[in-house]
Parts: sequence; structure tokens; C-alpha cells
Amino acid sequence: MPGLELLTTAQMARADLAAVAAGVPLLKLMEAAGTAVADEVRRMMPPGSRIAVLCGPGNNGGDGFVAARHLKRASYDVRLHLLGDKAALKGDAAEMARWWDGPVRAMDPTAVESMHLIVDALFGAGLSRAPDGVAAEMIGAINASGLPVLAVDVPSGLDGTTGAASGAVVQARRTVTFFRKKPGHLLMPGRTLCGELVVADIGIPGSVLGDGLAVNLFENAPELWRRDVPRPEADGHKYTRGHAVVLSGPAFRSGAARLSARGALRAGAGLVTMASPPSALPENAAHLTSIMIAPCESPAAFQRLLDDRRITAVLLGPGAGVGPETCDLAAAALASGAAVVLDADALTSFAEAEREKENAVGFGFTSSMQMAAVGPEPLFKLVRRRPERPVVLTPHEGEFKRLFPDLAGSKLDRARAAAQMSGAIVVLKGADTVIAAPDGRAVINAHAPPSLATAGSGDVLAGIAAGLLAQKMPAFEAACAAVWLHGEAAYAFGPGLIAEDLPECLPRALGKIV
Repeated sequence: MPGLELLTTAQMARADLAAVAAGVPLLKLMEAAGTAVADEVRRMMPPGSRIAVLCGPGNNGGDGFVAARHLKRASYDVRLHLLGDKAALKGDAAEMARWWDGPVRAMDPTAVESMHLIVDALFGAGLSRAPDGVAAEMIGAINASGLPVLAVDVPSGLDGTTGAASGAVVQARRTVTFFRKKPGHLLMPGRTLCGELVVADIGIPGSVLGDGLAVNLFENAPELWRRDVPRPEADGHKYTRGHAVVLSGPAFRSGAARLSARGALRAGAGLVTMASPPSALPENAAHLTSIMIAPCESPAAFQRLLDDRRITAVLLGPGAGVGPETCDLAAAALASGAAVVLDADALTSFAEAEREKENAVGFGFTSSMQMAAVGPEPLFKLVRRRPERPVVLTPHEGEFKRLFPDLAGSKLDRARAAAQMSGAIVVLKGADTVIAAPDGRAVINAHAPPSLATAGSGDVLAGIAAGLLAQKMPAFEAACAAVWLHGEAAYAFGPGLIAEDLPECLPRALGKIV
């Protein structure tokens, strides 16, 4: 979708070259970028303010020279400081330095004293090593000053592709980037270090994204999946809207599944059934009204329940307990014809190192001990056997590390690798949730308030995903929509949010997109 593409630093460099090939000179792009920076300064500070423009030795510094020139002409008191020697500048940055008609001061931590705002044009998104020496001292002085900082492209020291910082990094009040956002603007800790993010149009034509740039990474937004959101038909009934089954935990551990079931129902599933162990039947019956209850005393009983072909989605894991029986329950779900969401204990159970052989029930395995001997691979094998029946895994970081202990790299890299390894849609949760598909598509979500960090929030998210899948929404799009709606429901409620509030705010969230 136009505007939602996320470009790595390498892809952004190729976009620049494609723009040049299309007739847009790099010097013109730098002029436009620096002008956009100056425009943001004008929005942040009135004329006459003292502005420290800190320029690095590369193109980021060239943008700073342009911004300084425009600000000086607009009656700002500009103090430009350069890291390195002006004579060492090259290319377009050297040209922009020649157009600057003010003094070029040496870089020094005292440069920020008595200033009103700092323009950080030291290093861009492609920085390949941690800042050191004077640069690191300068970043320390910037952060210690407490002054508002406008960063150019990314805060200096931040990796624009991964969002990681290997050393000193600027904490910006606002960041202005160009053409498209980068993954590092949304991945933590990059998102918090960037502050408010502004994307400026500097004249790169959108058509360059088709010039050998196979973009398959996007920021999560309704434009990606709105057309796939299910709408009730005038002649529909509860079964045409989908039947979701949620597995309950045992007595005194059933609340998580009830949160999930409520989320599935509010997401639009026509019917939701709670498969409940006998010990939890009284408490589930006392709490549930529009959600049906079916006794389920064993994995075998669960499999018989799922033989009903009208069931279109199954969710298990919240409050299920960690152990071999949960593995067998998951195997039963994966043997069904329904879409499957696996969360929480259903994921950890496959990662556990120890199993009790006598508890094994079967479902394609010689024993649960055999499953333990090979780790989570049996789960992935079951998922890969059903390519036409979607599976969504919704781990938080702890569950992810238990299930995929050998995966390293950025959050985006790990989620993509996990999706390819498992054959499932992977929703790696957090403030910067990443949704990844086995075919390489990925989405980063930034639509989530901090109030979502509350017990039971993830259980509701899994339920929303199950509710959308029950209505036959395509799996990747359903996972993306569930994450966005989860965040929108939290925004709709506001302060004081607890997990029980999320399903009740879903109608308002859905109303924004349907």
C-alpha cells in the first residue's frame, strides 16, 4: 500500500539511485531533505531562536548544511558545528557546505550550551558501527542537555534497519525522515528514541518501488487488510459467520480462555464454544451466557468435538497448562479442518525439555517423550502438513525464545525465520509486534498504547485472531487486523484499561474500519 512500505537502509539507497535514473538529481533530493528539516525546526521554534546544527561527515551532514542555510535566511540564530574537516567532505555534502555562508565551528560538547534546539545531522540510518571519540562525547552532551532534538533521518547511533543501538544514541524529540519510514523507526528501542516521526516528501517518485525493489515489509494499518474484514450478510446466520472453539484451562485457571472467547465473539464470530474440562464447568457456566460450553475431559474428547465440520477456528493455550496433554490437545486441533491459533501454554508445552512418557496420548506421536526428544519440530511438522488450513502462533518474547531458541538477529529477522521454519503465521508480540508469514511478508505494528501491558491482554488478542479466522478472513491479514484492532480497542478505552475492557471496546474499533 502506498506510504506504508518500510524500506531498509539498503533499499532506501536503491530508491535514491532509482530516483536519479528517473531524472531527479541527488543534489535536488538533498536540498529538499534539508528544506524539510528546516520546516520542522520552524514548527518547533519561533524565529530568533538559537539553533545548534550538528553536521556529520556524510550526506546526513549535507542535509544539515541545507537546513542551516534556510534557517539563517529565516532569521534564526544558527550555530553550525562539523564533525571533521570541511575540506574532507565529498560529493553533494561538499557542495552544500560551499553554499553555506556562515562560520563552520569544530564539534565540541559545549556546542549545545545556551541553545534552544539541536538539529542532529551527525549520522544517518546506515551507520555501521557504534559512535566513538568526539562523536560519542557529542551524543552524551546532547542527551544530557535536556534540549529538544530534531533528528535527521534517524537519531545518530540508531540502526535504521533493526532499530537497535550498539552504543551511544541520541534521544530525539522529533525525527524527520524522507520518502518512506524504515523498520528501525518502528522497532524498539528505535521507536522511542525517534520521538514523534515525520515523513517528508522530497520528490522521489513512488514508481521507484517497482524498479527492482521487492518490498514485502509494511507498517500495520487498515489499508493493508480492510477489504478482507468480514461483513455480515443480510441472509446470514450464526454458522455462516463462523464457529470458534476455545479450549478452557482447568478449575481456577479458566479466566484466560474466557477472555479469549469474549474476544472471538466480539470480533464477529457467529458462535463461540468453550471446550471445558469437567473441573472448570461450574465456574465457566457461572460467567458465560452468549458463549456456549461443551464438556471436554480429554484430548480424545476434544478431537471428537472438532469432528463437527461447522467449526471453523480453534484456539488453545491460554490457561491450558504446560505439559504433554496440551501437546496432544494441540495435535488434535491441528488434525481438524479448522484454522488454529496456538498461544501461551500451547507453545511452551512443545518447548519443554521433560515429558512424562506415561501421560502420552498419541495423535501421531509414539509418545510425548518422543516429542521432547526432538523439541518443537513435531509441532512444525503438523503445521506444514496443512498448508491450506491456516495456523497462527502468538508468542511473546519469552515463549518465542523457548520455542525458537536458536534464532538470532533483529525482532523482524527472528519472526520471519520462525514463520519460515514453522510454516505458520507468527505474531511476535510486544510494543513493536511483528507479524510474519512463511512467504516472507511481514508487518510491524506501532498502533499500541502502553496500557496494553496488562495481564490477559494477550489472551484477548489471540481470541480476536480466532474470531476473524472463524469468519474465513485470510490468515496473514487476520493476524494483522487482530493486532491493530487490539491496539485500537485500547486507545478507545483510554487510561485504567484492564483486559476485560478490550472485547467491549472492539465494536468501536471495528466501526472505524467497517
